[in-house]
Amino acid sequence: MLLRTATQSLTEQLATRFAERIRDRLLAPGARLPSVRQCAAQHRLSPSTVVAAYDRLLAQGLIEARRNRGFFVRDSASKSPSTLAGQTQSAIVSRASGELQTQRSHGAPLSAATLMRGMFQPISDKPQPGMGVLPPDWIDTDIISAAVRKVASSAALRQTSVRYGEPAGDVALRRALAARLGDLGIHANTAQILTTVGATQALDLISRTLLKPGDTVMVEEPGWAVEFARLAALGMRILPVPRGPQGPDLEVMARYCTAHAGTSAAPRLFVSVSVLHNPTGACLTPASAHRVLQLAQQHNFWIAEDDSYSHLAPAHATRLAQLDGLRRTLYVGGFSKILAPDWRIGFLAAPAEWVEPLLDTKLLTSLTTPSLLERALAHCIEQGQLRRHAERIRTRLDAARSRSVKLALQAGCTFAAEPAGLFGWVDTGVDTEQLALRLLDDGYLLAPGALFHASRAPSTLMRINFASTQNAAFWRVFEQARGALTGEHART
Repeated sequence: MLLRTATQSLTEQLATRFAERIRDRLLAPGARLPSVRQCAAQHRLSPSTVVAAYDRLLAQGLIEARRNRGFFVRDSASKSPSTLAGQTQSAIVSRASGELQTQRSHGAPLSAATLMRGMFQPISDKPQPGMGVLPPDWIDTDIISAAVRKVASSAALRQTSVRYGEPAGDVALRRALAARLGDLGIHANTAQILTTVGATQALDLISRTLLKPGDTVMVEEPGWAVEFARLAALGMRILPVPRGPQGPDLEVMARYCTAHAGTSAAPRLFVSVSVLHNPTGACLTPASAHRVLQLAQQHNFWIAEDDSYSHLAPAHATRLAQLDGLRRTLYVGGFSKILAPDWRIGFLAAPAEWVEPLLDTKLLTSLTTPSLLERALAHCIEQGQLRRHAERIRTRLDAARSRSVKLALQAGCTFAAEPAGLFGWVDTGVDTEQLALRLLDDGYLLAPGALFHASRAPSTLMRINFASTQNAAFWRVFEQARGALTGEHART
């Protein structure tokens, strides 16, 4: 809540709060600010105070007023401050009056970049329900520091510091990864494995190597918004495939393939999180996996299988690469979700014919990867430390999930998918983009459902992190914010 102080007026405090969020990209370009009426009610201010704050933001070139629509975060590349300076106080008051009569507001959308920035610039010290990683206090930093000390002896440090590492990645780590994949039933030799700067780079290398601008890619929906944004930025045509509890909608995939067969628009790649899907937590069934592979063979497309949550998954989980033998599947993994997010170590295992082209792309984009940290990770794997750490995390996560599910149900939510893994796919009953904007003021960053759809359509769903939503304090704030939204809608 904003409080009047001797040093800063309420107008200045409100303007500063919005300005910081805009500059930190917590409010993305094009996002709509709350209406004057909504903002005044939310912060217990007079409408004239909100108008004055918005006037300051306009003068700073951070927002723009659109006739009969409200106030929006300005795209810094679209207009100059001199253009915005022409929007006068009278214009603001006029627009504000229109908003007060309308009585309906739309929340400012949160972007994928907002969640990404929230990973690096926490908005508060509270557990964040929208985050995609484990809380810091869940990570066993002792094994991390011990592994680094082990490989950073004087001789080893000199050896790794004075030259670039192996382009394909540290040999010891790739051997350890090959053994790890063998335990999952995925047979890959060391030469088929490339290390990367996280799983994100592995997916990017696949896209840049296998595809060209204009190619068609099938992507599961709901799915992680970063993947939609990344492929769009590369100029790819995205075809969303509905994801259900058993896997992707096979009929939709078949229609896409048949409709574009023999043309340049035929799907070239399918991107899938087959195990503990983000955001639903669902795992691919063997029957669905076999059918996906049949479609890939019949219609000549490749599969990028993102298994970033493998360390949290049940031992019996079905993987496409396991059934396929790395013939049409490129397998992606990483360690940010289980051990050391800042090490940014990922990898991919590929069919033999794609290894050299993928390596060329890696050399062009990042040269090599940091061998010192890769050796430290190899030590954690070889000594069984990662395996034991993952077992402890799974046990702790099971308990956290049980508590979070109970609290979510008590708060009046329902689950759109069976709770599993790190994430829950929760139906709140209200527009979660509007809800997310409200909860920002309370220090909570949500992951609204619209983020996980290519079309960014309004959604009542949100993704929660079970590890960071087992505290009743969040759910009390959640219920208050949802109740306020429901009351506003009832009055419209």
